[in-house]
Amino acid sequence: MEKELVFGHKNPDTDAIGAAIAAADYFKHQGIDTEAVILGEPNEETKFALNYFNLDVPRIIEKADTEKVILVDHNEAEQSVSNIEDLTVTHVIDHHKINFKTDLPLFYHAEPVGCTSTMLYRFYEKDQVEIPKSIAGIMLSAIISDTLLLKSPTTTDKDRRSLEKLAAIAGVDDYEKYGMEMLKAGTNLSGRTNHDIIDGDAKSFEMGGKKFKIGQVNTVDVDEVIHLPGLKDDVKKELEKEGFDDILLVITNILDSNSKGIFFGSDSSAVEKAFNAKLKNQIIDLPGVVSRKKQIVPNLTKEME
Repeated sequence: MEKELVFGHKNPDTDAIGAAIAAADYFKHQGIDTEAVILGEPNEETKFALNYFNLDVPRIIEKADTEKVILVDHNEAEQSVSNIEDLTVTHVIDHHKINFKTDLPLFYHAEPVGCTSTMLYRFYEKDQVEIPKSIAGIMLSAIISDTLLLKSPTTTDKDRRSLEKLAAIAGVDDYEKYGMEMLKAGTNLSGRTNHDIIDGDAKSFEMGGKKFKIGQVNTVDVDEVIHLPGLKDDVKKELEKEGFDDILLVITNILDSNSKGIFFGSDSSAVEKAFNAKLKNQIIDLPGVVSRKKQIVPNLTKEME
């Protein structure tokens, strides 16, 4: 039987990696020979979670070396492996907007929940498949990450229930304490270059016929990040170097769930309308904005298309 690779999006976050690990394990119980791989180095938050639950970092790839693949936590080609057009996608499990094209039938599961790992927990539960303790741990870490400890507007009752069940399986008595430790680990920017900050959790989108790059970084001090030496200049350079029309770096405070953004590009008026705020020296206030999926991308798409 040919092996199938399971992976999340480029610049992987905790859900992209956790969901790949969980899906690979789940589908093995369905008779599919799988391997979880990742499309880039894990960030500090994800490293903390993997280490905490004694999980190895999956193999890092740019190009898939199998014919068949399973996509988790993404469905858009621009966010996937470089040779995605040459592969057969057999399954997609995702919680983002659907921009997926295929000529072949496949298994596609999408729900408006806060985290891909929430759906995977329910797959395990429905089929009465036992979840290993370590995998339950990385899944609960993914839910904490994607929902900012259940504070994000993307959070649903399914996420809350799944988190509680997974915490029990993983042996995490106080998931709020663990979650805050994990999220704070992700805010440690020491040793990270401006490029790492800009690109570490960035995704590309097509909006109104233009290429828009949106990055996001979590912190406990937004202004400290904004005033990092050369950060604004490097955001602009990233736009010019990679040929995007627009770029927005969102800096989110995990303690009060507010953000600010650094923007460069041709659509400043659309950005201001999207968030009902004014750009000042390329910076825009985004009070209450924490979710790229539910608050940032839909607002921008509406104004640009």
